[in-house]
Amino acid sequence: EILVTLKGSDLIGTTYTHPLYERNSPVLAGGDYITTESGTGLVHTAPGHGQEDYLTGLKNGLELLSPVDDVGKFTIEAGEKFVGMSVLGEGNQAIIDALQTEGALLKAEDYGHKYPYDWRTKKPTIFRATDQWFASVEGFRESALKAIDTVQWVPEVGKNRINAFVSGRGDWCISRQRSWGVPIPVFYDKETGKEVLLNDSTLEHIEKVFAEQGSDAWWKLDEVDLLPEEYKSEADRWKKGTDTMDVWFDSGSSWAGVANARKELSYPADMYLEGSDQHRGWFQSSLLTSVAVNDKAPYKTVLTHGFVLDEKGFKMSKSLGNVIDPLQVIEGGNNKKLEPAYGADVLRLWVASVDYSGDVNIGPNIIKQTFESYRKLRNTARYLIGNLADFTPEGEPDSNAVPYDELPSLDKWMLGRLSAVLKEVDEAMNAFQFQRAIQELLRFSSAEMSNFYLDVAKDRLYISATDDFRRRSCQTVIHALLEGFAKAVAPILPHMAEDIWQNLPYSTSSKSVFEGGWPSHLINFEEYDSEKWDLVRLVRDDVNKMLEGARTDKLVGASLDAAAYLYVADEDKRALLQGLVGDEHLIVPPKKTNGVDELRTVLMLSQVHVVDSPEVVATSCDEKYVSTVDTSSGCLVGVTKAEGEKCGRCWFYDTQIGKHGLPHSDVCQRCNDAINVWEKTTGETFVRPAVEEEQPV
Repeated sequence: EILVTLKGSDLIGTTYTHPLYERNSPVLAGGDYITTESGTGLVHTAPGHGQEDYLTGLKNGLELLSPVDDVGKFTIEAGEKFVGMSVLGEGNQAIIDALQTEGALLKAEDYGHKYPYDWRTKKPTIFRATDQWFASVEGFRESALKAIDTVQWVPEVGKNRINAFVSGRGDWCISRQRSWGVPIPVFYDKETGKEVLLNDSTLEHIEKVFAEQGSDAWWKLDEVDLLPEEYKSEADRWKKGTDTMDVWFDSGSSWAGVANARKELSYPADMYLEGSDQHRGWFQSSLLTSVAVNDKAPYKTVLTHGFVLDEKGFKMSKSLGNVIDPLQVIEGGNNKKLEPAYGADVLRLWVASVDYSGDVNIGPNIIKQTFESYRKLRNTARYLIGNLADFTPEGEPDSNAVPYDELPSLDKWMLGRLSAVLKEVDEAMNAFQFQRAIQELLRFSSAEMSNFYLDVAKDRLYISATDDFRRRSCQTVIHALLEGFAKAVAPILPHMAEDIWQNLPYSTSSKSVFEGGWPSHLINFEEYDSEKWDLVRLVRDDVNKMLEGARTDKLVGASLDAAAYLYVADEDKRALLQGLVGDEHLIVPPKKTNGVDELRTVLMLSQVHVVDSPEVVATSCDEKYVSTVDTSSGCLVGVTKAEGEKCGRCWFYDTQIGKHGLPHSDVCQRCNDAINVWEKTTGETFVRPAVEEEQPV
């Protein structure tokens, strides 16, 4: 029978009588945690057993009742009938039975609902309102916010996070009820349990005891031994507290116990480094304690990072069997074929190559890819070292280095790029952006050194006479590249860098790569003719694309088998390219160019023609091997087979080979000159080695 129908809001302000105790309780409006989607909407509010209920109780002036002790059993406040019963055990059933006896229980049944469980014991948690120690943040909140502005936050978003946490921070609960930890050195009156003994005298005495015996002395010694002399006579009155310090207060004071207490360290610390979850933890607690005591942040820089996941993005755990052991990456597993030893440098390279500001992935395939990057860097270093065996740097007796002002444009451009890269790496390192630094080094090593400068340098290094200007100028640049490269990779790949330094084929002023500091003498080269060489590199890419088709059709094999015709409508570009066209034939000394700033050697083609009309390109090359004008460089590019005979030494084609009665009739005039210089220098007769039909390396 329905007696009345009304809204829940109509009940607010009424009272009801507790079915088991002689007390009346009010009906009141709950918080946002009560919804129409779950439950009846009429819920029990217990301010002593839950944060949301506690806040509702504070708002409505409810009495704080928490009739549960430290071990989860009912206290006398629950009534004599229930005292000593386990809340999660027999106590539950006893309450149900009591309600049924009073006729106050309409129905009891089990049903599933969300409730927090302890992750260790797998049992439901019991929330209790207990006496705690608090530190008020209100008095120094503004000082803490100002201190945040004095710190470098890496990444910068970290500043916003900690600002939000400090701005909204309430009183800090610094006490915990745990069986381990640093004790809060407070004594309580045995009779009242409320009056506390905590003053300078007691703290100074406890400090001396801890200094001699450690903080465990609090648990081992009796009150009479823990109290200072003036209180020992009343030791029976006091009981030492069992609360421990919040671990964040404990670790947040490390600036005082570590950084500020050791001569070899400094305060504020240069950097605090931890996971991105520590803005609400260690970073914040350290900031608050330091500002409260010294009115300044305990750190100059704070760097946060994500967490390491496996290749599939799963958290690592022993149960899943997906844990990556760093030592195994370094030393390898039992089966070295399946689990090779990559060494510490490869692991360090992986760390530097990932974006640590978020979670990062690692696994066998990722490490294998990282090793490939490492191998490319190492091979680049080997190439550089291998071409300096007879080089003597500037400043040494009998130096054969070429002064900067005498270097060809290409070499000055390369040194300008080296300086720009070193500045970029230095700036990235200073900002702790290791990924940016290593990406720049990998790009420079691959795109500008290996794929361009060092590739076209082979003709200068291997074909030129020993002391030829072309060769010595190139070695001068390679010397700078090698030392700059070693110094730049040293912070990330220390073993590789030191290996390079110990194998330099010339004497140095420092025995280790880590001596002598940053190579400031290598960061002052200006950018040089960038517009010119950027265009040339684009032309080179366009030519190589056209050569692919010619190779497929067997028109040419190596690039030196080919000639190219170039046309560009832009007159400035055409003039720039025409200025790089060398002599018609391979002669020494060259007349039209310096033999370095020349399209023939830079594009690695036997002949290069920069023409004044697209028709010349069309009539000189098969249309299959002519590009459109929509190329990277804006040039119309055509390739065809080179004219003349192939030089047996440098493999360039030239129409004058064998026509001038030179000692070696099957090689060009340039190579005849190089052989002649070698014979005069060594006093030996050149004996032609067996030649394999492939591109020289």
